[in-house]
Amino acid sequence: MAPDPPATVDIEALLAAMRPKLHRYCARMVGSVIDGEDVLQDALIKAMEAQRSAAPIVNPQGWLFRIAHNTALDFLRRRTRQEALHSAEEVDMLADRLDEVESRQIAATSLRTFMRLPTAQRSSVILMDVLGCSLAEVCDIMDFSLPAVKAALHRGRAQLRELAEEPDDGPQPGLSDADRTRLNAYVSHFNARDFDAIRAMIADDVRLELVNRTRLNGKAEVSNYFGNYSKISDWHLVAGQVDGRPAILVLDPNQPNGPPKYFVLLNWSADKVATIRDFRHAAYVIDGAECVVDQG
Repeated sequence: MAPDPPATVDIEALLAAMRPKLHRYCARMVGSVIDGEDVLQDALIKAMEAQRSAAPIVNPQGWLFRIAHNTALDFLRRRTRQEALHSAEEVDMLADRLDEVESRQIAATSLRTFMRLPTAQRSSVILMDVLGCSLAEVCDIMDFSLPAVKAALHRGRAQLRELAEEPDDGPQPGLSDADRTRLNAYVSHFNARDFDAIRAMIADDVRLELVNRTRLNGKAEVSNYFGNYSKISDWHLVAGQVDGRPAILVLDPNQPNGPPKYFVLLNWSADKVATIRDFRHAAYVIDGAECVVDQG
């Protein structure tokens, strides 16, 4: 009897369910939660386009990780203008599961530290030790042989152990005076719920991305976004940085000393807010981010 054909995949539902896990991989591959979301969005577009013409997908999750992996490599190639290096060594090394303590330590490794690993080592360690993929799945996603994956995993783990013994990286530079002034003005008006003052700060052609939800263009449309914030009270804004970039961190007002729930990025043009990128509906993006509250 012939085997049953693969079931039809609800690609949109699968993408929604896997988005946090895919982002976790992309962010660690490119060293930034913000760039990781850009890579993820590119990968999701590619997946939607490919799914229309692809043959039935036997392993949808592996297929999506393969697309995310290749999209991250494309991003790294563009950024460095060099080909990502693939290890060609075929040495057979043990690549057993780590114990629970060491797995937690690797999962908590900073994005900057992951970026110090060569690409193949970084990818194999993230897939197996952070995301829990099997060796077979890692081979499929990376398109590597089993010995090559074992070699990359062995060397990546060893390098992370060495890096863990080094002193912590120095503090990130603080905000510039210009960024601090702009962000604090925006934050102050927002926290005071003076949304008319906020509207006066935005450009007429302002663009807003409510990540994982919608996009708005122009002052009239974006004004509705501020109206929605005026109806809720689960936020308190502070100026700071995310992965070294100026950002607005959003705290729980009931836990002012707790970690940020999500963040907002602003870009400026001629002293007006030109773009707003709000991660309220993509809280997974903050996982692993280096968030610093501005003390200036």
